[in-house]
Order: sequence, then structure tokens, then C-alpha cells
Amino acid sequence: MNKPRQLTFPWEKIFKSSLDGFYCDELNKTLLDELMEISDEDIFIYASKNTGKTYLLQALSNYYSEKNLSSLYIPLKEVKKYDTSIIEGISQMDVVLMDGLDEIIGDDKWEISIFNLINESIPSGCRLIFSISIDKKINKFNLPDLDSRIRKLHSKELHPVQDQNLKDALLQIAQFRLINLGERELNYLLGYTKRNLSDLVSILERLDSLSMELKRKITIPLIKDLL
Repeated sequence: MNKPRQLTFPWEKIFKSSLDGFYCDELNKTLLDELMEISDEDIFIYASKNTGKTYLLQALSNYYSEKNLSSLYIPLKEVKKYDTSIIEGISQMDVVLMDGLDEIIGDDKWEISIFNLINESIPSGCRLIFSISIDKKINKFNLPDLDSRIRKLHSKELHPVQDQNLKDALLQIAQFRLINLGERELNYLLGYTKRNLSDLVSILERLDSLSMELKRKITIPLIKDLL
């Protein structure tokens, strides 16, 4: 398989994720700069849940494609139900982004497959970007060689958006998705919902759908009806 531009897999979807729609908190700027570099250095990203890892990896996959690199996003939560042979040969891609490495911890077949992928990617020059929902220091793979190899990768933490930046983050995301959200409505959302960007974006998406369905602007009464 010679540097394919695109591969088709059962889990693939048309992702609209873009780095323009990813709010980069100041704590994550160094990480994002490293990820956007055209490099063959593998990176291991760890973070708590609901910090935007999935969106970031999807957006990066699209970003690399725009740079004329063959890239493949793999959601391990979905992919692990298939036989490991489904990822054979992907080391010939330019970039492989594997989301949710914690999903295969304890699955011997998948641990061996990931270990083999890392080894195969060294001579092929394929860049591997892994994400995991728990700090790698408290994870333990059954396969000692994989555990050792993962711990040697360049690792970076993806920090959650800080509370003081939530307003800017939600506004940027709303503008990117062409969702008309006024100042009063934005402040109401921030004051009466969980102060967690993932939850806020989920509410924003539901509001947008409800607004289009009812052909109404997003107003505080509409937000109250939804919540």
C-alpha cells in the first residue's frame, strides 16, 4: 500500500471538524503548535474526559489532509469491536490519529496490534498521535513492551478550558457553526448550566436544532424551554 490518499473503513463519517472551531486555551497553545507542525514525531495526548480530545483529533485529521498528507482518524471505542486485521497496513499513511487508547487496555489482541503499529511506523515514517482519557502514568497495559513504548513517547496534557475563558470559547464555537447567540443568551447559558465546555457545546447544538425546528431565534425563553 503506497501512501494512499484515502482509505474507507466501517467507522468513517464525514467530519466537519476544523481547527477554526477548536478553542485553544492558552494552556494548550504549545501542544497545538506541536500538533500542527509537519513532523514525524509521535505524540501521546492525555486528559480528563470531555476536554475536546475527539474533536481535536478529527480536526487535525482534516488539517493534515488539507496539507496534502494522507491521514486517518481512528476512534478505538468503535473500532475495537472489529478484528485487529482492520488496521493492518495503516502505517503507510502519513499520519494516524488514534482516539481513546484507554479503550483497548486489557485486550491482548489489540494491545499487540497497537504495539506492532508503533514498530511498523518507525521505518515507514508514519506519525502516530494517540489520545487517552486518563493520565498515562496511572494506566497499565497488559503487554509490558507496549506499556514501555507508550511511556517513552513524547507526552502532552490537553487542559480543559479555564472557567474565565468559557465565554470566549463558546462564542468562538457558536460563530464557527453560524449559530446566532446574543450576549444576554450567552451569559444566561454560562450562569445556569454546568460550567463545562463539552456540556455547553452539547446544549448549544440542541438549541440550534430546536431553533431551526421551531423557526425561532435563540432567546432566554427558548433556552428555558430546552433546559
